[in-house]
Amino acid sequence: MKVLIACEFSGTVRDAFLALGHDAMSCDLLPTEISGPHYEGDVRDVIGDGWDLLIAHPPCTYLARAGCRWLYPGGVLNKERYAKGMEARDFFLGLLNAQVPRVAVENPVPQKVFEMPPETQRIQPWQFGHEAQKTTLLWLRGLPELRPTNIVGKGEYFYDKVNGWRHTKWFMSDTSAKRRSITFRGIAEAMADQWGSLPNT
Repeated sequence: MKVLIACEFSGTVRDAFLALGHDAMSCDLLPTEISGPHYEGDVRDVIGDGWDLLIAHPPCTYLARAGCRWLYPGGVLNKERYAKGMEARDFFLGLLNAQVPRVAVENPVPQKVFEMPPETQRIQPWQFGHEAQKTTLLWLRGLPELRPTNIVGKGEYFYDKVNGWRHTKWFMSDTSAKRRSITFRGIAEAMADQWGSLPNT
């Protein structure tokens, strides 16, 4: 199967498919962190190259519900941030509706103001062998829902006394947004095993 992993710099999902013998390539504006097939640039440059499966992780900075407090500072709409959110929404929809037979787009819970289409499925890392909670939404086209592979504990909670936020141990272990954006290996392996075994369209 010919697989394109869009908006991935870590190589985690790409390498899970490569390990099972698929022709997989990651793509991101950033260079890949692990040596392997990778296109450094805009995914729209290569999205029409005859892929069987597209798995996309578009940027969520301006779409995610977690950023709501920056969209409405003091209860007033930040028009500049809203415009960036609409740009992110258009990019997201472009990936979801790409001319590829099978598509999976991953993102966190979005803000309602952007009127995103309803997701197909919600998954958690603890369903795939990682003691962590990170609600992840999947928009699927031509693909079955991802089946849990290894259900474990949900992980401990900690409290951020300064901001009053509740975080899991996994979240507090690395506060870098870039590192937290990387797909959990158990989820990547489930994608490769379950979706990679589907017959070619």
